[in-house]
Amino acid sequence: MDLQVLRSFRAVAGGLTVTEAAAEARVTQPALSRALNRLEEEVGAQLLQRVGRVLRPTPAGRVFKEYVDAVLDSYDRGRRAVAEVVDPDAGVVSLAFLHTLGTWLVPKLVTGFREAYPQIRFELHQHEENGLVQHLLDATADLIITSDDPGHPLITWRRLLVEPLWLAVPTRHPLALRPRVRLAEVAGEPFILLKPGYGLRGITETLCRQAGFTPLVGFEGEEVHTLRGLVAAGLGVSLIPSSPDTAAAPDFPIRYLEITDVRGARDIGIAWLSGRTLPPADRRFLDHALAATAATADTDTNTDTTSDTDADRITPGTAP
Repeated sequence: MDLQVLRSFRAVAGGLTVTEAAAEARVTQPALSRALNRLEEEVGAQLLQRVGRVLRPTPAGRVFKEYVDAVLDSYDRGRRAVAEVVDPDAGVVSLAFLHTLGTWLVPKLVTGFREAYPQIRFELHQHEENGLVQHLLDATADLIITSDDPGHPLITWRRLLVEPLWLAVPTRHPLALRPRVRLAEVAGEPFILLKPGYGLRGITETLCRQAGFTPLVGFEGEEVHTLRGLVAAGLGVSLIPSSPDTAAAPDFPIRYLEITDVRGARDIGIAWLSGRTLPPADRRFLDHALAATAATADTDTNTDTTSDTDADRITPGTAP
């Protein structure tokens, strides 16, 4: 069986037309049609059916595609692993990460890693929490950087750092002049939240429950920048990660307040599939991420005179 035919079948089953898949495979459309027919004869079932002007997978085709995906992903990973054995200083790190980590943590880790391994390339994906787990399960990423342990039986997770969360309020808010507040004090106010499925949304809802209330949804967005903008406009309050970009504009009409009645923080960690041997480049990046964040934690602990609990909370940037 020709692997290219399997790739073309996957492409057509995934939504491409036969003409588009043929162009991608650099063969003629009639030649690809004949190859797909031979594939169906070999499998012993109709895999594709015409719906209007396009082909769509039959029930048998959908089942077969799952195995084709696994075969091709395994083959591609095998080629990568062999290439990295032949040239240990080359390779590809396949990494997916939370949107909110793309402005500070991921660039910092990638920059440090490339100083040691300049020949290694990166395949990067951004997603919300549920999408990150699916990247691992679908083998479209070997590593993910996410908040909190996904709690999946097939996934191993290691904490990298603890990122504080601050209550963001408009500058004209009655609480804005205070350095710290209880989360319960804003129980009746509208919250600017990320949409369901994002880790920060779940953490916010959990912290509000711990403070004794359910947050009143004022708006649901997809980016932390949007949350900040709407808080600045006076449309509500929000829990914001204390990333370096939080304080990027000191004149921005927002104040960030420390939360005292609940643990205002989220764990940031790195995860991979437990039963899968990581390719050398991915393994090196994993070791680098763990070592780099451990070094930051040691520095933070050595210079911190607060309690042991506070010493474990690594602030990624200057507090807002």
